[in-house]
Amino acid sequence: MTKWERFFDEKIKEIAKEKVIRDIGGGSPFQKDLAKYKEYFKDSDYKTLDYNPDYNPDILGNVYNLPFENESIDAIICKAVLQHVYDPKRAVSEIYRVLKKGGKCFVYAPFLYAYHGDDSNKDYYRYTRDGVEYLLQDFGTIEICPIRGYFETLANFLPYQNKFPINILAILARFLDGVSENYQNKMQVSGFNIFLVK
Repeated sequence: MTKWERFFDEKIKEIAKEKVIRDIGGGSPFQKDLAKYKEYFKDSDYKTLDYNPDYNPDILGNVYNLPFENESIDAIICKAVLQHVYDPKRAVSEIYRVLKKGGKCFVYAPFLYAYHGDDSNKDYYRYTRDGVEYLLQDFGTIEICPIRGYFETLANFLPYQNKFPINILAILARFLDGVSENYQNKMQVSGFNIFLVK
């Protein structure tokens, strides 16, 4: 398990301990790598919210105007959403508004990652570490875990890199990232897993 996978695993399990949890932009329940964690959420009120009814969310709604009272939610998951919103500052303000004081939030934001928009789901932004820190600056605690390093991020853009059972190129790239201590390796990453506490 990589450090970013371990970070995701630990933080999602921590989120799952909360009572009222909303998965903003989550589509159908337990998508976006959450299916294997379903059992951890059995004692919580976990619901997804999405703007698109075709995704079959539990709650039809918009991240710019969340249909929840101020400080009413214990935890929020917002995975792979902020690149698709035209006003991320407004979206983050809404998330902050509805989270209880001490509430927890897990966010994934891409940086060096392929374009993946379409007519109904535009792809507006990518986030540097500086951008993430600025966007989320109102939270009391911000933990940021980079995903991949320079070489594995580069390998991630190559065609056919995920077509083989064992991706030799990714293994080599991960090894090179592990032995490289240069600045570029630490800053040129695929994205960030982020854990926040209000």
